[in-house]
Amino acid sequence: MTQQAKTTEQIMMSERLKDLAISDSGFVFDPYSGATYNANVTALRLLRGLRAGRSADELADELAGDCLLAPEEALRDVADFIQQLRSCSLIEA
Repeated sequence: MTQQAKTTEQIMMSERLKDLAISDSGFVFDPYSGATYNANVTALRLLRGLRAGRSADELADELAGDCLLAPEEALRDVADFIQQLRSCSLIEA
């Protein structure tokens, strides 16, 4: 399955993603590993959207509309972000 095909599925949220401490300033703390991250405004928006149960397609549509991106580019950006979360074990593969 291609990366883009995976984005059309509902993302399986892990407990780690649910339990992240996320501040409005972009500071993200994973209480399971002790890891900290700095997230920009777009990453914060995507994290919050995923935690709210929105699909990758929904997030990409919002991103495309608000940031004046081509839909394909927005979907690719969301897919890349989701892959980064998977590599940190914050969402299930």
